[in-house]
Amino acid sequence: MSKNVLVPVADGTEEIEAVSTIDVLRRAGAGVTVASVNALQIKASRGVNLVADCLIGDCVDKSYDLIALPGGIPGAEHLRDSKDLLGILKNQKQAGRYIAAICAAPAVILAHHGLIESEKVTCHPFFFHRLDPHDRVELPVVADGACITSRGAGTAVQFALKLVEILYGREKANEIAGAMVTTLDKDRSALLS
Repeated sequence: MSKNVLVPVADGTEEIEAVSTIDVLRRAGAGVTVASVNALQIKASRGVNLVADCLIGDCVDKSYDLIALPGGIPGAEHLRDSKDLLGILKNQKQAGRYIAAICAAPAVILAHHGLIESEKVTCHPFFFHRLDPHDRVELPVVADGACITSRGAGTAVQFALKLVEILYGREKANEIAGAMVTTLDKDRSALLS
């Protein structure tokens, strides 16, 4: 069964986080809508041009199984300042549907707008101090209820795989991870001399 996912983007969005999320969820069969809060074509944080499917205003009256917010500065700030996106996020939260955020987005968007209640969350270390000390956890990916958060670009694939697991189950997430030559759980690595 296809799930509907919204990935909002803006000028300054962290491209690895946006593209990893979009790509991995599409591999799982999700219907992913990429919606810009700026123009259809945006310049991401490292200068990569991305083209959205639509503008965020086109998404206001739609329902999503998951909204996944990439980070990046000033991308997360542009997302935070979008009135249309804020309305969509408030409706999503009120309906108890999934909201995911990575890097700066948990602090800059979710915490800023009071969308974190008692959920445990994580974010990029530079923004960790903006989270309530009772809510923050230093883990690569944290899923608590309908809130899923992650640290940054280096955890983007693990974040996206966790979203697949939540929407489609662990077996599907492991299938996608295997095809991508990674694992659902934190990768182990070794330095060989």
